[in-house]
Amino acid sequence: MILSFLQAWYKYSVMKKKLKTICIIPARGGSKGLPGKNLKLFNGKPLIAWPIIAATKCDNIDTVIVTTDSEEIAAQAKLYGASVPALRPLNLAQDNSTTETTLKDALDKFEKLTNQYFDICVFLTCTDIFRDTNWITSAVEKLENNTKLDSVFAACKTHKNFWHKDKNNKLKRVLKKMEVYSNRQEKEGIYREDTGLACASRSYLWRSGKRIGDNVEIIINDNFETSIDIHNEFDFYLAEKALEYLKKNNPDKVKQFL
Repeated sequence: MILSFLQAWYKYSVMKKKLKTICIIPARGGSKGLPGKNLKLFNGKPLIAWPIIAATKCDNIDTVIVTTDSEEIAAQAKLYGASVPALRPLNLAQDNSTTETTLKDALDKFEKLTNQYFDICVFLTCTDIFRDTNWITSAVEKLENNTKLDSVFAACKTHKNFWHKDKNNKLKRVLKKMEVYSNRQEKEGIYREDTGLACASRSYLWRSGKRIGDNVEIIINDNFETSIDIHNEFDFYLAEKALEYLKKNNPDKVKQFL
């Protein structure tokens, strides 16, 4: 009921004014898989720098903030152009802390602190390096131009078959059509969220504790390197090798994210 009211009020209000967009980047200090991950240097810059650089290149993002529990990460974030209004409370910086709760907390506190209201929220992560900044700009533009959309995010098309366990612990195919095996060219495929690369949503969703709504549009990417999400030493090694390969074989693509 509350979410429906917020949706209706939002759609009325967007017709009356220019939309304001905020980008919030979560960066916890206590990484277990790769200690000090968000400060680890990749191509001469710490991981925290990459989403900040991408966001600040987008003309339709008004504010970029980082939510972190680490003073070191906060200092680096400010160095690369982000705001860090306050350190994240420790209860939102645990292994079991959810991204949705963290984003809601950061948005609520920043709006109260600055007496601002944001209409669109962009989510980026430090661990997804190989993002095209055009994806972010496009995601925001699609929301600005279509009030029926809740969210727009990057997604990767896959032709793999997936299984899950039902309530009886029995393995079943995720989709009925996966019972039919055919060659890759003939398969319809499904889409995997890559929200860390680029994700824009209406602010009322974040306020209700949701990252993505039901009425969505996706920005499809099929670049092999975007599947690298850095959470451990091997992921980091793969990212370095992917960058090395791209610099040698596709330097124009490298310009999209460096």
